[in-house]
Amino acid sequence: MAKSPLIESFERAGQGHVFAFFDQLAPADQQRLLADAAEIDLAEIEQLTRTLLAKGAATGINLDGLAPAPYEPRPEHGGDAPAWASAKIAGETALRAGRVAAFTVAGGQGTRLGYDGPKGTYPVTPVKKKTLFQVFAEKILAAGVRYGKPLHWFIMTSHANHAATEAFFTEHAFFGLDRGRVHFFRQGRMPAVDLNGKILLETKASIAMSPDGHGGSLRALDRSGALDLMAKEGIDILSYFQVDNPLVRGIDPTFVGWHVLGGSEMSSKMVAKAYAGEKVGHFCTQNGQTLVIEYSDLPKEYQEEIDPATGKLRYLAGSIAIHILDTHFIRRMAAGGEGVALPFHRADKKIPTVDAAGNPVKPDKPNGVKFEMFVFDALPFAKNPVIIETRREDDFSPVKNAEGLDSPKTCRDDQIRQFVRWLKANGASVPADATGLAPFAIEVSPTFGYDEDSFADAWKKLSPKPEIKDGLYLSA
Repeated sequence: MAKSPLIESFERAGQGHVFAFFDQLAPADQQRLLADAAEIDLAEIEQLTRTLLAKGAATGINLDGLAPAPYEPRPEHGGDAPAWASAKIAGETALRAGRVAAFTVAGGQGTRLGYDGPKGTYPVTPVKKKTLFQVFAEKILAAGVRYGKPLHWFIMTSHANHAATEAFFTEHAFFGLDRGRVHFFRQGRMPAVDLNGKILLETKASIAMSPDGHGGSLRALDRSGALDLMAKEGIDILSYFQVDNPLVRGIDPTFVGWHVLGGSEMSSKMVAKAYAGEKVGHFCTQNGQTLVIEYSDLPKEYQEEIDPATGKLRYLAGSIAIHILDTHFIRRMAAGGEGVALPFHRADKKIPTVDAAGNPVKPDKPNGVKFEMFVFDALPFAKNPVIIETRREDDFSPVKNAEGLDSPKTCRDDQIRQFVRWLKANGASVPADATGLAPFAIEVSPTFGYDEDSFADAWKKLSPKPEIKDGLYLSA
């Protein structure tokens, strides 16, 4: 029987070992292995081996000419209040015109939370225990009602959780959203390689594949047809956020407006770092370009440097993975071409594999490399990037760890603090400690109010006002 052209291409690339056990496999396993192999761009792997794995390949980053990136401070921190007001109006106009869609990166599992299932199905709210997906769905639904234009929602899953995510939405009737406006697509994958660039098998019948990082979302939007759908629907502004952060204002008219008025291809929100060593990326400029330097790549002396003019950290602007992207820019980045492509980063890992005889190997030290892209690496390619300041308490309280920092407890408390702030701002009396936390659980459904403005409008109409006590739940 003639050899498959795919197998031959692997042999020509020096990766023929991937099919070492092919003849021993059942037909279904052979098809699975071929399907894995068909996802791989062998020329890309060869190039990554040459640039990221070769002895003497550049390591570390060049810090020459690095400086903190400028950003638009909030009015209470000296920002231009009329400019912020103009941005809000411009963003509301874009929303009413149907130019905006939401985009959630949701490929993760709840493993670190001790939870078995897609992270988006994890319950997070203080009273009703709504899941992350339900919180976002209700915010998107409410924004569509407020601006008279239902929004499309694009959700990037992973191979590991795609089927479970789709089933979850179907089971919950898409949380009231028009299912024709909710679009799921899978993140791309990359093979792991050994330290010599040879593709690793996970089993005799499967390649060690892993997601290609949140930067892979730009390629996935293009390859899935999502960008074509957006073009057809008149959408040119995509609001990007990650699945683990229920506080995020995924549809923020003021942020949209800054993006539009700035003629920006990619805009970002920043928060002031809580302390010098906080594990967030840093917005910087270098050689006329805006970029994000990860905390692990910025030397300690830079992170701790004080700006003599302000007395604050010089590298103050922390990245919280909230962006707006122009759809034409996404298409350009996905197409690539000379000098226009997200770089891959290497991560040395302990990767379960098989030996030359096909026996399972569980390494006790890193034996291979995974490749991933980061979405913020698109910033240097963007025209007129805009960075605006946001309040941490309005936009950022992720659920990452089972306990301690960024845990379900800290996120629950931050949600309650937000509801307390909204109530107090509208004249309600709410007991709270010095941090603004009420001594009991309350919850505001996004369908009642998903930001300060929508909450204030709904509260004004409420008569009589409810008693604020344990278990209070406000919904439309």
